[in-house]
Amino acid sequence: MSGPQPSPVADWGSYRKLLPYIRPYWRGLLLVLAISLLSTALGLAQPYLSKLMIDQALLRRDMGALLLIAGIMVVVTVLGFGVNILASYRYVRLSAAMLYDIRAALLRHLQTLSPRFYASFRLGDLVSRMNSDVSDVQRVASDTLLSVVSNLLFFVGCVAMMLWLDWRLFLVGSVLVPASLAAFAHYQRKLTALTREMRERGADLGSLLVDTVMGMRIVTALRAGEHEVGRFKAKNDAFVGAMLKMQIASYMTSALPGTVMTGATSALILYGGWRIIEGDMSIGTLVAFMAYHMRLLSPIQTLMGLTSGLASARVSLARIFELLDTKPDVMERAGAVAIGPMRQGICFDRVGMRYDRDAVLHEINLTIEAGCLCAIVGPSGAGKSTMADLMVRYLDPCAGRILLDGRDLRDIRLDDLRRQVMLVDQSPWLFNDSIAANIAFALPDARTADIETAAHAAGLDAFLMRLPGGLETRCGERGLALSAGERQRIVIARALLRRPSVLILDEPTSALDGDTEALVAERLRSALPDATIIVITHKPALARIADQVVTIANGQAHVAPQSALDRQPPPQHLDMFLPAHA
Repeated sequence: MSGPQPSPVADWGSYRKLLPYIRPYWRGLLLVLAISLLSTALGLAQPYLSKLMIDQALLRRDMGALLLIAGIMVVVTVLGFGVNILASYRYVRLSAAMLYDIRAALLRHLQTLSPRFYASFRLGDLVSRMNSDVSDVQRVASDTLLSVVSNLLFFVGCVAMMLWLDWRLFLVGSVLVPASLAAFAHYQRKLTALTREMRERGADLGSLLVDTVMGMRIVTALRAGEHEVGRFKAKNDAFVGAMLKMQIASYMTSALPGTVMTGATSALILYGGWRIIEGDMSIGTLVAFMAYHMRLLSPIQTLMGLTSGLASARVSLARIFELLDTKPDVMERAGAVAIGPMRQGICFDRVGMRYDRDAVLHEINLTIEAGCLCAIVGPSGAGKSTMADLMVRYLDPCAGRILLDGRDLRDIRLDDLRRQVMLVDQSPWLFNDSIAANIAFALPDARTADIETAAHAAGLDAFLMRLPGGLETRCGERGLALSAGERQRIVIARALLRRPSVLILDEPTSALDGDTEALVAERLRSALPDATIIVITHKPALARIADQVVTIANGQAHVAPQSALDRQPPPQHLDMFLPAHA
């Protein structure tokens, strides 16, 4: 499977994909719409009250009518202020809940994607989509969309009031609307394309920064600092260029149509003034009409100005939903069954696996009995790690099947399978937290005594005794405050705390010497006496103590069982073989 393409198509279909996240909140959104309608009605009342004030109070010199109309205007203004606050507060709460649902769905979906997805997808681009794109959608959802609804309602209300006051004046004021809308449509299309380009250049810049920071040791060792600064300048110049072009298009989209519309204001003043002089219209009517016309320009200009935000959000939504639409390599079948601890064993039945056109495994037939220590050995690239990924269903085989206690892995619930069959990867990953928190990751109820037992079984005793903070010592970013060997033993302790019935260790002790590696394996057997332990390695030490040795070569599996007489016991004094920094 390849990662998503770098330039998703952004169209209005991106907004349609929001419907499943909107449906749970439709009642609250209807309430917000009703409040917005009330706010619009209060806003539309004020120009008409100005007409009444001029025609019914000022021109007639009626002080009572003047006081009444002034009081009504104050009440309408205060009510409009309160209603606007209420609508905004309710909508922001709803939009925040909807955006959380999108974030949670994205995070859950990313957990279903296989290691191949993350190997083929740029990390900087992925972070950009999860951070910048989701933040952009949140900004638009919490502000722009409510503004769009409010301004549309106000625009429709202004048009209705102007038609009611004088339809001929309305026609004069509408002459330049087609030209304004044509200018808007032209620059809006350009804006969408330029926004997408800016997002991609930003992702390029982010990817370069992530690569440089994560490879800083290499950059320093090779004296490549200025080389990296040069690469950064090229990416940054491309990003700034795309941003400037987008800003120009955004300005033209919002300013040019509004400028065209102001030409209609002069025509209204001339035509309306002529009709007042001819006695065909009251002064109050023209004042109210001009007030509505000036307010009509405001929502038009606001809506046009909001297009940059909507265009940006369309691009962001397309990028987010492209991740959500990425198909996982592994899907849980409907009706998948729950399982308990493994009792019989794991069986590879004519298993074949290929990546694109490259075949990795051919017709693998292999049985690993429950309770044994199995060593899978072979040269790098032979397919050992692929076998581990298949056993925990990060991948499904291209041919054949894998059975656990006689049941196809594809018929087992993924959550149960990964509870019973646990993989410790060859690249240990630690979070920037304490050693104890890393061992007990995602187990908030884990007892300190159990954490200490798991640390002991992983051979961490001597290391922890040298630390003033013991288990509460922080591991640093990605665990880099510790040595490779220390990180490996912590992730082994993390797995032991969960007590799986099958523990797969993929090159788990590559930073340890051979004797220490064998000792850690013996401790694993003591900590999980009933479990099946599968160790993937190309070092011979573990093979000497294994019950079963599987050699992978040329895509084939060759099994060599060992008798107890053939196995070599490990050294007896553990601490002398567990160095401070292996």
